[in-house]
Amino acid sequence: MRLLPIILWVAVAIVLLLPLLRRVLAASPRPRRSLPDELVKDPVCQTYVVKSRAIRRGEADQVRYFCSEECARLDAGR
Repeated sequence: MRLLPIILWVAVAIVLLLPLLRRVLAASPRPRRSLPDELVKDPVCQTYVVKSRAIRRGEADQVRYFCSEECARLDAGR
């Protein structure tokens, strides 16, 4: 008989606290999902490189991306 009031109190507590917990979790900032970085192809060795890590050469209208300084030098020697 003592178990029934305890179960009832736990059920009431869960029903009352669950919406509050959902509001708190919804208000917390979520980590931003970053977009995947674009892959670019090295014109010398034909490998793909992540654009943010590639070596850039050229003008604003024609930028070429390289996997390494060596490939950039080889391209300049052509």
